[in-house]
Amino acid sequence: MKNHKSPGTGSINAGRILLGLIFIVGGFYALISILFYPETKNIVLTISLFLGAFSLVAAIFLCRRWWLFVIAAALLITGCCFAGIEWYDSSIKIDDTPNWREWRPNIENSRVVHLEDEASLKLTEDLPRMDGATALYPVYAAFAAAVYPEDAITYQVLDCSTTAWAYEKIVDGDCDIVFCAAPSQAQVDYAREKGVELVFTPIGKEAFVFYVNAKNPLENVSIADIRGIWSGKITRWDELGVGKLGAIRPFQREEGSGSQSTFVKLMGDTPIMEPEQEDVIGDMGGVIRKTADYRNYKNAIGYSFRFYATVMNPNVGIRLLSVNGVSPTRENIENGSYPLADCFYAVTRLDADDNTRALLEWICGPQGQALVEMTGYTGYAEK
Repeated sequence: MKNHKSPGTGSINAGRILLGLIFIVGGFYALISILFYPETKNIVLTISLFLGAFSLVAAIFLCRRWWLFVIAAALLITGCCFAGIEWYDSSIKIDDTPNWREWRPNIENSRVVHLEDEASLKLTEDLPRMDGATALYPVYAAFAAAVYPEDAITYQVLDCSTTAWAYEKIVDGDCDIVFCAAPSQAQVDYAREKGVELVFTPIGKEAFVFYVNAKNPLENVSIADIRGIWSGKITRWDELGVGKLGAIRPFQREEGSGSQSTFVKLMGDTPIMEPEQEDVIGDMGGVIRKTADYRNYKNAIGYSFRFYATVMNPNVGIRLLSVNGVSPTRENIENGSYPLADCFYAVTRLDADDNTRALLEWICGPQGQALVEMTGYTGYAEK
């Protein structure tokens, strides 16, 4: 007796095969997107694994075709390999908040530098309260180590509350001298509103640097390119001669930070595009971590200060860029050829007390400037 198919069986099988093929085609599309459009990787990876799993189910339980099973298994295995690589990369932790406390003068194995000779200035009472930027903590910690009694160096006289808070504290009278880059307009306005006149004394020079992922072949960027990227006029890496990286992901810092104020100054009259909120990282190290993550952010570009990026938060996952063809080395900072080298300041109040004035004079003198150089920055005062 001949077997007869039930009515509709052929259409059901065809539907199953069509369903399986849809999953497989979608999965392969997802994997191709991972390879050629890395900026969509996270979403696409999830989709590919989802489609791969369902196509495997379709192959086993619905279509019952061995060739469909082989293709679906290959798709799922490939997706799992991508997921494994992603998990491995994400498990490599890069310290995104450099421990500035390693430079505290009165801890064991402190990294703070010391003068070979006794400091010509010694303060034992009414110690000026220091504060400032994280990127400058190693140098003003060295000032404290040289001038203050070791047992008197508490967090009350030597703190690191970052640029934004340090400017507010000196205006409010909660500290006596802060070490920062030039202030933002909002910080200038705040001092004016409070009727406080600040005095900015340059004590050193440092390079403002731009960096990319170490896998990015870009080596140089012009100031015009920088302004084009952060204004939104340059949006893809191939516009800078770099292929296969897709859209440029430019990071920004929060308002009031030293690096953001320096960046705004660099941009000048060029309007800065509104950043995605997830791209605004709360500290420079955070920017470095996101940019250096090869799997997630190899299309990123960020900015910082040279000492911070290379000494306080060294990271082999990033590479500093030359700007206008000049690399940000100490030599090029000293000879003035690097275009984005600028002063950093000891900021005091016009009504500073005698000890604060004496400390400031000493910092600008030979020993203070020696500590600036020994720490790793470039001195400012004439030698």
